[in-house]
Amino acid sequence: MTERIIPVADLRYLQAVPHIPELLTAPTGLLSDKLARPLRDLRISVTDRCNFRCVYCMPKEVFDKDYAFLPHGLLLSFEEITRITKIFVAHGVEKIRLTGGEPLLRKNIEKLIEMLAVITTPEGKPLDLTMTTNGSLLAKKAQSLKDAGLQRVTVSLDSLDEATFQRMNDVDVPVADVLHGIDVAHQVGLGPIKVNMVVKGGVNDQEIVPMAQHFKGSPVILRFIEYMDVGASNGWKMDEVIPSAEVVRRISESMPLQEVEANYTGETAERWRYVDGQGEIGVISSVTQAFCSDCNRARLSTEGKLFTCLFATGGHDLRALLRSEHSDAQISSAIAHLWSKREDRYSELRTKHTEGLERPVRKVEMSYIGG
Repeated sequence: MTERIIPVADLRYLQAVPHIPELLTAPTGLLSDKLARPLRDLRISVTDRCNFRCVYCMPKEVFDKDYAFLPHGLLLSFEEITRITKIFVAHGVEKIRLTGGEPLLRKNIEKLIEMLAVITTPEGKPLDLTMTTNGSLLAKKAQSLKDAGLQRVTVSLDSLDEATFQRMNDVDVPVADVLHGIDVAHQVGLGPIKVNMVVKGGVNDQEIVPMAQHFKGSPVILRFIEYMDVGASNGWKMDEVIPSAEVVRRISESMPLQEVEANYTGETAERWRYVDGQGEIGVISSVTQAFCSDCNRARLSTEGKLFTCLFATGGHDLRALLRSEHSDAQISSAIAHLWSKREDRYSELRTKHTEGLERPVRKVEMSYIGG
């Protein structure tokens, strides 16, 4: 049997220090890229560690007991994250999502939330401050997260069936722990809560309808995500993708749905409401229906690399600027320079027949910069 070698760790250390323009310009909040897409959403990975080993994100054959995670000193400090967030907000960012790895593994994460919660937009509006979590620690943390200023959470849950759930996350955390975390988060006011289910054909697609049935009529918004070719570690294949249209069809057979308008420009999920008024679902068609044209998201890795696309092959080292003598104005101008040259649209260019698409390539891992 041929050993499969997957390039993962080296991607973390790509050093591309952003250029600082000679002529510094003050932020206007109207920054756009080459395709006229504004910068509105910043996703910040606060740790590269996770207590799950999901097969589509951090498979055990790569992220085993000997895997070298980043030492704490290389991670952005809470003060550095707060500083860079303020710079991004001046450029128009209105939403901050804390991700990982598993963000609740970052020690004293509540302190960071407190620091971010007091930041306002140039118009004086509070930020939309959210978090994506696997939910395993959420019951213990929900109240302190809410007290710190977190507004809502998105929980990853790929199955209600115990055997399927544990096969996908490859650890012994029971489904009940995640469901309890969702209940507690709702009770303390971290809502509306969204639950994300990554659908992988032949693994958990039989759970589509049971998941919909479980959350129908509840305050939780269930979203189905097409299995994506993020990174190189998950062995992605096109025939394992269940199209969103098929997800909607299966659910509609027993629980009729009707499509509704997006909440805002750039929303990744298409919204579908139950005809009987018992809530809604979302579908994220990351493979079959690209949403690059409205993408207004930037991603910051746990040690300060900026990625302008989920499918990027390299990042831009903002930590190097933060830990030097550069001023906020210089860092702000460097970010503006980067975003103004952005023209990423990987998903639009991807097709079922793209040459080499299913071969491992040097794309950044989802576990590294979050979803």
